[in-house]
Order: sequence, then structure tokens, then C-alpha cells
Amino acid sequence: MSNNLVRFGISMNEDLLDTFDDLIVKKGYSNRSEAIRDLIRNRLVENEWEDEEREVAGTITLIYDHHVRGLSDELNELQHDYHDLFLSTTHVHLDHHNCLEVLVVKGKAGETREVAERLIGIKGVKHGKLTITSTGKDLS
Repeated sequence: MSNNLVRFGISMNEDLLDTFDDLIVKKGYSNRSEAIRDLIRNRLVENEWEDEEREVAGTITLIYDHHVRGLSDELNELQHDYHDLFLSTTHVHLDHHNCLEVLVVKGKAGETREVAERLIGIKGVKHGKLTITSTGKDLS
């Protein structure tokens, strides 16, 4: 990808621009260009995840009660079945019952999404979320 900057104009409703400017300040962007570049990158990353065969990265976050019989074994078994997807796992004891686990994943979008849904759907998982991102290879 080229590093040459290109200027272009955008026309929009004044109220929409005012709302966007408020968001820019709230999020700490230094200018509109940075905010617009970030919005475009976010959409490009979402587009990557629509291609089932595309290599992507992300995290799967799980909250579960480790006292649920067999749950830890089932979570571990599924991770071992797809060991090539998992780069790292962080396990935190939130209290006597609840654990938070963050799984860093990298692999084909379709398989990654499927494994995340299976993990989140296991009985005893109280909450789960797949957070998508990119490998960064095609972003500038």
C-alpha cells in the first residue's frame, strides 16, 4: 500500500458534522482526518471477517463459574481440538466462583467465529464475546 496522502472532500449535513466533531473531541482524536481514517479502517476490518477464508485475529472473552461440573474440561478440550487457532490464554479468578478467560486467536475467519460460538455456547459460560480485529497485513 502506498504511503502517499491524498486529499478529498466530503459533503454532509451540518448537524451530522457537529455530532461527529463532538465524538472526535470525546474520543481524543487530534483532527477529523484521523477520525475518518479510523472509521474506514474499522469497516475494512469488518469486511475482512466477512470472508470466511481470510486470516484474521481477535479475542474471545469468557466469564464462567468454574464450579460448574465438567465446564473447565469442556473448555480445555475444545481449545485443544483447535490448538492451531489459539495464540495465548489468560485466566483470571474474579472471585470464589467466577473466572474471566481471554483467548487470543488467529486463523481463518469462519473457523474462528465457529469456535468462538461453540465456546460461548457451552453450558455454564455466563457471558462471552468475540472481538474482531485484523492481522494488520493489509491496513495502513
